[in-house]
Amino acid sequence: MSIASNSANPSAIRVAVVDDHRLVIDGIEARLSAVRGIEVVIGATDWPSLVSHANFPVDVVVLDLNLDDHIPIATKVRALNAAGVRTIVISRHSEASTIHGAMKAGALAFIPKTDTADELVQAIRTVATGAMYETTPVLAALAQAASAKDPGLGKQEYRALVLYAGGRSIREVATEMGTTDETVKSYIKRGRRKYREIGIDLGTKILLRRHGIREGWLNAE
Repeated sequence: MSIASNSANPSAIRVAVVDDHRLVIDGIEARLSAVRGIEVVIGATDWPSLVSHANFPVDVVVLDLNLDDHIPIATKVRALNAAGVRTIVISRHSEASTIHGAMKAGALAFIPKTDTADELVQAIRTVATGAMYETTPVLAALAQAASAKDPGLGKQEYRALVLYAGGRSIREVATEMGTTDETVKSYIKRGRRKYREIGIDLGTKILLRRHGIREGWLNAE
């Protein structure tokens, strides 16, 4: 849905708000409409509506972390980056693992939905310049990530783990990767072993899914 079909102020920061709750979009748009130099030009309740909108690409997208569409946040943020769009992720989850996943994907800001509209305004102005909006929780999450060891996964091991963590069966992963069930099992086994060697247990599918959420492979819901 279009909030503004044409920008009234060409010099304003053009913003899209994407959340599957229309009341959230309306509330953010109402708050930002009173802010000089920022204009909401797209309000979308799903990902396809954003990327197919006539006003896309915009300068900044305020993106809900947990849209009910089964598309990983990392996939969305990378697509926005490729389109030259800066991303602010918003979520009701604000633990370090959630923040890390969003920032690792390439978002420039993470704003919990419990924060104020003023915080979101500052974030929009900052990321519009291409800079990261650094808050204490974001810096802590990034520091925690920087201290983590790299398991050294191969491309196929990584892909198999991501697909399997996302809920696909071994057969479905094999079909997606164009290989056999046994080969996929081998990729997953090797990937788990490499993580185990750096002290991370991914021995069950639940543990693997939790890790996938922390790493931004999957949505938290």
